[in-house]
Amino acid sequence: MFTHPLWAWRTGTFALASGWPRWMLAAAFIIGVAVIAATLWRNRPLGAAKLATIGVLQAALLALLLGMLWRPVLHVERVRDRENVLAIAIDTSGSMAYDDMVDGDGARSRLQRAAAALDEDALAALQRSFEVRLFSFAGKAESLPTLQAMPPPGAQTRIGDSLIQLLQTAGSVPLAGIVLMTDGAENGETLSEEQLAAIASYGVPVHTVGVGAEKIPADLELEQVRVAQVAPAGATVTASVRVRHDAGGESRLRVYDQEKLLAAREIVLPASSSVSTHTIEFPAGDPGTHDLRFALDGLEGEPDLINNSRAHVLNVPAARRRILYVEGEPRWEYKFLRRAIEPERSLRLTSAVRTTPNKYFRQGVSSGTELPDGFPSDLAELFSYDALIIGSFDSASLSTQQHQMLRQFVDRRGGSVLMLAGRNGLSAGGWDRTALAQTLPTQLPQRQPQSFIQRVALARPTLYATESPITRLHVDPARNAELWQTLPRLADFQALGRLKPGAIVLLEAGVERGATPLLVWQRFGQGATYLLGTASTLRWQLSTEPADQRHELFWRQLAHALADGAPPRASLTSERSVYNDERQVHLEAQLRNARFEPIDGAQVELLVAPERDEPYSVAMQPSQSGEGRYVASFDAPATGLYRIDMTARTPEGELETATAYVRRNDGLLEHYGVRQNRPVLERIASVTGGRYWKLTDLDQLAAAIPYSKAGIVERQTLDLWNLPIVFLVLLALKLSEWLLRLRWGRL
Repeated sequence: MFTHPLWAWRTGTFALASGWPRWMLAAAFIIGVAVIAATLWRNRPLGAAKLATIGVLQAALLALLLGMLWRPVLHVERVRDRENVLAIAIDTSGSMAYDDMVDGDGARSRLQRAAAALDEDALAALQRSFEVRLFSFAGKAESLPTLQAMPPPGAQTRIGDSLIQLLQTAGSVPLAGIVLMTDGAENGETLSEEQLAAIASYGVPVHTVGVGAEKIPADLELEQVRVAQVAPAGATVTASVRVRHDAGGESRLRVYDQEKLLAAREIVLPASSSVSTHTIEFPAGDPGTHDLRFALDGLEGEPDLINNSRAHVLNVPAARRRILYVEGEPRWEYKFLRRAIEPERSLRLTSAVRTTPNKYFRQGVSSGTELPDGFPSDLAELFSYDALIIGSFDSASLSTQQHQMLRQFVDRRGGSVLMLAGRNGLSAGGWDRTALAQTLPTQLPQRQPQSFIQRVALARPTLYATESPITRLHVDPARNAELWQTLPRLADFQALGRLKPGAIVLLEAGVERGATPLLVWQRFGQGATYLLGTASTLRWQLSTEPADQRHELFWRQLAHALADGAPPRASLTSERSVYNDERQVHLEAQLRNARFEPIDGAQVELLVAPERDEPYSVAMQPSQSGEGRYVASFDAPATGLYRIDMTARTPEGELETATAYVRRNDGLLEHYGVRQNRPVLERIASVTGGRYWKLTDLDQLAAAIPYSKAGIVERQTLDLWNLPIVFLVLLALKLSEWLLRLRWGRL
C-alpha cells in the first residue's frame, strides 16, 4: 500500500517536486472549498449536519487531488548496495557462555543463540546490501573468519575499547554501521561519558542487539560489598552489601575469615525491588591481614553460585590510635569516660586533668616529658594525636597560638575534636569566641556562666542515628531504639546553640518543652568536630546493672569515630582491595611531615611480595596533583594475596613506611552482572544514531541499516502521488459520499 520500505518513511524528508509555489496550492484549495460551499448552499433543505458531512468529504477529496498535482516526494539517503562495509561484532566474553534457558532448551548459550540468529536469514539479507565483516570481541576486537570459528570465552568485557578499535577502520573503508551483539555486561569501565562521546564523534551508527535475559529469577548476585579496607583491632566492622535478585525470598549472608565464620544473618529479599541493600556486623579481630569472604546461600536450583560471594582484604594495623583528653577540673564524668575507653586495645587514651591552677594530673602518657603543661605547645606535638576531647576546660587557659593550633588540628591534620558540657565547657568556658568555634557544628550561644544547669533529660536517637555506628547499641533497629529508651535519664544539660547548615544531630535531649540537640557533629576541612551537651552519661553506668555495657559501648564507639578517621602521616592505598581478572594494580601514597605539610621530592619505593613468588621492587613517581602524592602501578600475573610495603626517604633524611594488601583473582569477573544490561545498549545506540534491537527482531536489520546515512550513500527521490494507498483513499472518499447520498435519497 505504501510502496516504499518503512525505514525510508522514518528517515526521509517530505517535499513537493512540481516546482509550483505553495501559495498557489493554498489558493486553489480555498477556491475549491468556496465552490463546494456554494454548491451545497443550494441544497439547504438537506440539513446542516448532512451538508457538513458532504462538504468535509468533498474538501478532503479536493485536498488529496491538489496534493497529487503538486507531486509529493520523499527524499532519502540510502547506502549504495555492495559498496559499503558492515561490521558485525559478536561478544565472546565469559558471560555469553551463560545459559538463560529462556527458550526451554537448556543446552544453548547466549553466544550459540546469537550465532544461530545470524546464521539463518539475517546474515544473507545483510550480505545483499553490504560487504559484511565478522568480528569477535571481549577485551579487544578480532577478525572472525566464520561464525563457526568462535574463540574461547574472554575474561573481561570492554565494549568501549572494542568499538573504538572497530571505528578506527572507518578512515580506510566506507563503514556504514556496526552491529553489536552483546549482553551489555560491561565490566572493563570503558563506557564513560567521555568515551561515549568519542565513539559518537566517528559518525558511524552502532546498532545494538541485546542477547540474554534481562531478569533471571533463579539467580542471586552479591553485586557489591562496601566495607573499610582498614579497621582497628577488636573493633566491630559494619559492611553494606547490595544483592541483585529478580524475585522475592530469603537467604543467609555469611562473613568468613578464610574458613572461619565471623558472622551470619538472615536477610529478606523484597519482591517489590530487584536490588536490595543489607548490613552485617563482624569483629575486626587481631592485628594483621584478614582475607574475608562474603557469601550468600544459593536458591534452590540456582545455576551459578560463583556470583553469590565476594572477597575483601581487611588490614588491621597493630598501631594504636592516640586520643588526648583535657579536663579543667576533676569530675566523675572524666573517671567513667576514661574507664570505658581505656580497655580498648586499638586506642591509647592520654589525659591531663587540672587539679590546681598550675598543676595537671596526667594518665596514659608515654614518658614524663609528655604534656608537661597539660596541653601541647607546638603543632608537631598536637598533631601526633588523632583525636582530642575537651571537657570542662576554660578557653582562657590556652594562648592565642594554641587556639589557632586547635583549628589547624581539625582543618589540616584531619583530626576530630569532641567538646563536652561542663561548668567551664562550651560557651560557659568562652569557647564561642575562639578560632575553634568556626569549626563547630553549632553557633555556640554567648558566654553565660549559668548555662550548664541541673536538668533531667532523656537521650533519644534521631533518624540520622539509625545509620551511625556511634549510636548503635544493637544491630536490630527496633531493639536499638528500645535500649536507648530504657537508659537512665541524664542529670544535667548545656545549650549547644543554633545548628549550622552542615550539622548532623545524632542524639536529642528530651525535656519538658520538647527536644533539643544533645550530640551533634559536622565535617570541617579534613577533620570533624563533635559537641555533647551533657556531663552525666555516667548515670548510664551507675543506675544500671554491672553487666549492662551500654555506657561503655557508646563511649568506645564514639572514641573510634573520633580517632579512626584521622589520616596517618604516611599512607598507601589501592583502588580496590580485590582485583578480579585485572593484572594492573594501581597504588597511591601520600606523605606528610610532623606538621602535616605535604612532602615533595621524596624517594619512594615499593616492595611487592606475592603470595607464592619472590618479592620485587617498584619505584613510585610523583603524582601530577602534587600535595605529597606518589603513584605507581605494577603487574600482578599470579593469583593470590600481595603484600606491598612502602619505604619513603624524605629530603630531610627521615624514613616513612606504610603497608597495603591486595588480592588477585582469575576467572570471576564474567560471573557478575550476567543479566542483559539493556539501558547500556540503548545508550550506545542513542548517542551514535543507531537503534536497539531484540535478538528476535534481527530479521529487520537488513531493511533498516541501508538508511543509516553512513558510508557511501546516494540520494533518492521517491514519488508519493502514485502510492496505492492514495488511490484507495480517493475511492473511499467518493464512495462514502455516494453511499450517504443514496441513503438520504438525494443523489
